[in-house]
Amino acid sequence: MSDAVVEPVPEAGLPLVVRGGTVLVMDDAHQVLVGGDVVVVDGKIAAVGAGVESPPDAYEIDAHGGIVMPGMIDTHRHMWQSAMRAYGADWTLTQYFVWYYLEHGRRFRPQDMRVGNAISAWEALEAGVTTTLDWSHGLQSVEHAQAAVDGLRETRGRFVLAYGNIQAGPWEWTAQPEVQRFLTDLRDSGDDRMGVQLAFDVTGDPNFPERAAFEVARELGLPVTTHAGVWGATNDTGIRQMHEGGFADENTVYVHAATLTTDSYQRIAATGGSISVSTESEQSAGQGYPPTWQVRRHGIDVSLSNDTSVWWSGDLFSAMRTTLGADRAREHLEAHAKGDTVTQSSLRAEQVVHWATRGGARAVRRPDLGSLEVGKTADLIVIRNENSPVSFPLLNPYGHVAFQAQRGDVQTVVVGGEVVKHEHRLVGADLATLRRDAEATVEHLISEMGDDVWRAGMNPEMPAGDSILDNPYTYTDFKSDATRGARGTIFGEPTGAGA
Repeated sequence: MSDAVVEPVPEAGLPLVVRGGTVLVMDDAHQVLVGGDVVVVDGKIAAVGAGVESPPDAYEIDAHGGIVMPGMIDTHRHMWQSAMRAYGADWTLTQYFVWYYLEHGRRFRPQDMRVGNAISAWEALEAGVTTTLDWSHGLQSVEHAQAAVDGLRETRGRFVLAYGNIQAGPWEWTAQPEVQRFLTDLRDSGDDRMGVQLAFDVTGDPNFPERAAFEVARELGLPVTTHAGVWGATNDTGIRQMHEGGFADENTVYVHAATLTTDSYQRIAATGGSISVSTESEQSAGQGYPPTWQVRRHGIDVSLSNDTSVWWSGDLFSAMRTTLGADRAREHLEAHAKGDTVTQSSLRAEQVVHWATRGGARAVRRPDLGSLEVGKTADLIVIRNENSPVSFPLLNPYGHVAFQAQRGDVQTVVVGGEVVKHEHRLVGADLATLRRDAEATVEHLISEMGDDVWRAGMNPEMPAGDSILDNPYTYTDFKSDATRGARGTIFGEPTGAGA
């Protein structure tokens, strides 16, 4: 195996003691324990403190000089697209819609889904993301769905498969008996590391055809995650339809939510929903200005996500960093427009670390994750790199995580008490074979498209006469330019107040 570790890997099932680090507990009080220890027994946090006695036969992990924190949780990643890493680096959101929704998304075979998911799953673990919600909207068949799950299960990470299919209306594919059987089987599998949700969008069609899909979700007891408030795709009408139909609740996750009015934020807040912010995506692709300032104003829970590696990085360090940057930049711009100066930042590093851990746990309905409290599931990471001058001095641990750390600084990753990254190396990852599999996916796509179309795809042209700007979804004829309605400025609605 190409990535075999030099140091012995702790035997699965052994107690673990993570010794001597700065522990970010991420409990309600946000305790920080300098020189703290974390004890793991039977996959659970057994003790947190200083100088804690080791259980018999425990394996000790040295965290001195480093940071120990809960594993991070990504609440929205299109993992199937990872075999096309950076292909769309210069895309706009509309070009993404053209390539995947209109022209080439159907070309992905089940084996391509497996490869993309496996790459993304290993990438997540390597960066300290212990739980990832796979917003899997390329599932054209149950065979594609099974392949997606198989790719995730090649690792020992924790995942939620959010089942979706952009090539058919959600009212169509959720009604298929084979899809419902697959969802039910996955729901009832007893696999602690594999959750399941439904993933679909609400176009704002006055007939609200998505109602049928929400009813299936309710019947099967599955949460829904939806791209909401996305420029050119979804808007306030969809939020209103969900709310008035009784389908908006505390388990609903609204992705992006960047081009909504106050009315929609109030509906989300009133029903207890949460918002998954993908700042790198929103800044670069054009879904709308990252909405964290508005979300905070309405008291809505936030989690962080990376969207897709066809553009951006797959680590939450980048997500935290860009989220702080976008929120603070807006705050400064607003102040400067008034002739004022910001003297205290409203969004703090501590808050984005919370969103990357506790916020994610809340969004995926796993209260046993997201903090290092006794009795909780032992998903944790150690950020420690003795070979980097960036690892010291460690003065502000939240600031260090949000602004200084990188994926290469993740020394140890533990999922359910099992060490899956050890001494900076993934455990059990056959990356050489995975690379060949990814190359086979690329070769397949090129053979299907042709060299010229493949090269042109990095900067796709707009289809002649197509009204994609009013609706990218090919499964419906409904069009509405309301998805491009004015939302005022990045300071809010014209009559609204800033943060």
